[in-house]
Amino acid sequence: MNLTALWIRHVAYPMMEKRKGNRIRTYLQELSQTEKLSNHELRRWQEDHLQKLLLHAITQVPAYKDQQALTDLITRDPFEALSQFPLLTKDRFKEDQEAYLAKTADKNACILNRTGGSTGKPMTFYMDRQTVEHYEAARFRGLSWSQIRIGDPCVMIWGSPIELSAQAQRKERFKERILKNRIVIPAFDLKKEELPHYIKRIESYHPRYIYGWASALALFASFMLEKNIRLSVPLHAVVNTGETLYPHQRELIEKAFACKVINEYGARDGGIIAYECPKGGLHTTVENAVYEVVDMQTLQPVAPGEKGLLVVTDLHNYVMPRIRYVLTDVVAFSPSSCACGRTLPLIEAIEGRENDTFVALDGSYINGQYFTNIARMILSIQQFQIIQKSRDQVELLIVPHEDFTEQDIEKFKEGIRLRMGDVKIDAKRVTAIAPAASGKLLVAMREFPLPR
Repeated sequence: MNLTALWIRHVAYPMMEKRKGNRIRTYLQELSQTEKLSNHELRRWQEDHLQKLLLHAITQVPAYKDQQALTDLITRDPFEALSQFPLLTKDRFKEDQEAYLAKTADKNACILNRTGGSTGKPMTFYMDRQTVEHYEAARFRGLSWSQIRIGDPCVMIWGSPIELSAQAQRKERFKERILKNRIVIPAFDLKKEELPHYIKRIESYHPRYIYGWASALALFASFMLEKNIRLSVPLHAVVNTGETLYPHQRELIEKAFACKVINEYGARDGGIIAYECPKGGLHTTVENAVYEVVDMQTLQPVAPGEKGLLVVTDLHNYVMPRIRYVLTDVVAFSPSSCACGRTLPLIEAIEGRENDTFVALDGSYINGQYFTNIARMILSIQQFQIIQKSRDQVELLIVPHEDFTEQDIEKFKEGIRLRMGDVKIDAKRVTAIAPAASGKLLVAMREFPLPR
């Protein structure tokens, strides 16, 4: 029995609900009831919330005043009206962010959020507490599918808030421990020789699950397998978030931790978008947002099963609505249903971000996973990063194991040219690869825009 978990569930949350009006558990209960609604019922749920959001936006948000002519259509058919709204790119939003703030919003009561900047374009935007609580409820619903409850102990392999003062860091650690029941193993500086210390810390905490970025989890798992060390405490799941989870990483993590890897797909500027159930279905949170997928070049809607950019309309953020907001993630929706019985629509594939996609000399597109598959076959590579500088120039950074040779570099180059054409490859051996501003390790990056 974990006393901190009991404290959180039976004391902390009831106090927050009484004093601050926190409704996470209320929203969580609602989500547990809607996850098996029929497709028609889910559509009606979205339609009702979308109609209210659009009517609010055209009357209260300066950026959408030009859509007031759609009032009647919004009332009759909110989804058709939504299609008449222009797509909102990150660049367009940043040009005049204040125009998207509702006239009724009180900035002092709003929550200021900021994206991590993994795409090179960090943004700030406002939310209200209701929006954040809907996000948290979606996360806890997804975790509940793996028998993980609010307050259950968690070990995070995560970035540390190094920008905070020592006093602020202590306060942050106290809040993490007492209000969230989790501790952090720093992901930025994992060392193989420190593995026994990490393992001892995890086992003494008895976590129900481990949570972190795929790259850090996979690195930690590789240390465990290399040293033939296993945890003596059972886990319900290892949860990946924030990075694309590649098949070889899933295999590595599941082997080391002896449990399933669960994919949490979300974004700071998109909320909890989808969660993986134990049957392997990646279920979208359609109660919180309307999702569309558009072609990367034409920006026109694509059919289920076809890949494109994800477009999000958050149904609960009334203080700064971003309608048809284009995330830089490349996904495909599935026309299939899940064996678990939940009716929430499925995402079939997540292929990273738009800037993970490279352009070959012949004009074809290459997903970043292609390069990961090359590296996977070269056992002497510990980590790598590939950057497309231009159509004909690539930079390749490699963190090698001791047995790495020049032949391994040539093998990697051959694999790159096989798909990209006869490009110039500047290969460098490095001792470490710096994470992005968000703290995530970006495996593949393209530094110029895709042709439109």
